[in-house]
Amino acid sequence: MGTATISEDNNTIVAGGDWTLEHLNGLSALSKSLLQRVNGKISVDASAIGRIDTAGASILLELVEDDANRVMVESEAVRKLLAVVAKAQNATPAVEHKPDTGFLSSVANIGAALEEFREKSVALVGFIGLILSAFSRTVLQPGKWRMTSTIAHIEQTGLNALPIVGLLCFLVGAVVAFLGATVLKEFGASIYTVELVGYSFLREFGVLLTAIMVAGRSGSAFTAQIGSMKAREEVDAIRTLGLEPVDVLVMPRVLALLVSMPILTLVGMLAGLVGGAAVCIFALDISPTMFIVRLHETTTVRHFWVGMSKAPIFAFLIAAIGCLEGFKVSGSAESVGSHTTSSVVQSIFVVILIDALAAIFFMEIDV
Repeated sequence: MGTATISEDNNTIVAGGDWTLEHLNGLSALSKSLLQRVNGKISVDASAIGRIDTAGASILLELVEDDANRVMVESEAVRKLLAVVAKAQNATPAVEHKPDTGFLSSVANIGAALEEFREKSVALVGFIGLILSAFSRTVLQPGKWRMTSTIAHIEQTGLNALPIVGLLCFLVGAVVAFLGATVLKEFGASIYTVELVGYSFLREFGVLLTAIMVAGRSGSAFTAQIGSMKAREEVDAIRTLGLEPVDVLVMPRVLALLVSMPILTLVGMLAGLVGGAAVCIFALDISPTMFIVRLHETTTVRHFWVGMSKAPIFAFLIAAIGCLEGFKVSGSAESVGSHTTSSVVQSIFVVILIDALAAIFFMEIDV
């Protein structure tokens, strides 16, 4: 255990022995006893100390009021130890501020959200440019096309999604027809339910419902797949092999969705029309022949092309967002989950935003 005695001039404490954690209780008692017997500033002669650690250094510094310059030592290592402990003990503790829940906090949260939106928008635009650059680089080199991967993704995103897209659009078509018939019946205009179903599904609902389903089904799958590869460092392995991850992972998914989305949109439109026709036939006494004839007479083909023109745009954006969020994964399972959720939310938001802008545009040009 460490020892300490007061010199004859009562200005210096001579310390010796071992000042370590195992003797902490005894050293604390010794320090209190010495402080009661001395007055004013004193120095400590620690040249005779054998072993010392941070616990012993802390007790030693109590004798000199945390002033390491008043401790005389011969070892440079002990001097550095005392300096580090003194610095730690003299550090001002961080003041814990209570969170501001007032007006300024609300403004700060809005600013943070806008900044995050700006960063994500810039990242998405840059990633879209990267995809277009990769496409222009490989479009004239058929040897670099990854047809096997592309066809596999077409099956996953297109063929396997047909049942759920068809069922969803059929049910929504039936609901739209029910609502339209309920309102129009009061005006004696139930027959116009045919136009309501035709316009809504050919222009908006067919492509919009399909895009939302694809965003939740395929966009999230893209993020999870690439994110898992990022977590297992497979993306780094692709770079090590001299390949571009955008060419290997992104392009097949983008091309697959560009092929699948128009097909799914067409199926969604037809399913919605069938759902609306079923309601008209069984609830409004409109025969199948009358439904088809009226749909043919009142609904022009331009409504179909308005809806189909949005399908490739939605497909490209959903694939880009899904792949971009996958590359943002940091490596943990929690990160994969959070970025998958973010991918679905961003995709649905962008799809609805672009659809609203497209609706305004087509209305202004009278299409």
